[in-house]
Amino acid sequence: MSLTDVSVVLAHGAWADGSSWSKVIGLLGAEGAKVLAAPLPLTSLADDAAALERTLERLEGPVVLVGHAYAGAVIAATRSEKVRSLVYIAALAPDEGETVADVFYRAAPHSKAPKLAADSHGLIWLPDSAFAEAFAPHASAEEQALLAAVQRPIAVPCISVKVERPLWKDRPSWFLVAEQDRMIAAETQRFMAARMKARTRSHPVDHTPIVTAPGVVVDIILDAMRGATASQSSGRDD
Repeated sequence: MSLTDVSVVLAHGAWADGSSWSKVIGLLGAEGAKVLAAPLPLTSLADDAAALERTLERLEGPVVLVGHAYAGAVIAATRSEKVRSLVYIAALAPDEGETVADVFYRAAPHSKAPKLAADSHGLIWLPDSAFAEAFAPHASAEEQALLAAVQRPIAVPCISVKVERPLWKDRPSWFLVAEQDRMIAAETQRFMAARMKARTRSHPVDHTPIVTAPGVVVDIILDAMRGATASQSSGRDD
């Protein structure tokens, strides 16, 4: 089995959409990978998990599932047998009985992190300034402006519901720790990666390396894809 036999499904985080994966999609496509970006509504964790399942239904064969930030909780909610491994990109990985908010607020926030609050509709928006100050400080001014213009709010039920047994307990996982993350503390990422027993890489990247350091992101995804082909060929479910 080769890398081209493994599909990659990308799940975007809060305040973003599938276009945030554009650079990663291009680089993976150059490697011959079949890639889909799951469109998450960000209305509740259950809604997002259901949207991910619909994307997985479109694919045949083994899948490497990749989540950025909030979507770490979403990718761990699936029970699809197609999923061979999980990749966490500066992502949140609550354990059974925890909420996304529990792990997000585990450490003291960075001095540049925005103060978050829901509006009258129960939606949490990022202030435009946060894209340059915390969300993607390594991005160009043009990229920051685009991220701010297309941002999608996240609803409170996405982060306030206790999760069930996460899939990372039953599948091999990879974790990219963003050492210069101003949204999710690097120490929190290292804690989650160690708890997951994930294959961990640490790089001096910001919260959104899918935009600012796509090559680093693709390298860890390709590593997970190689692991998926090895386990599929041997018939193992690591």
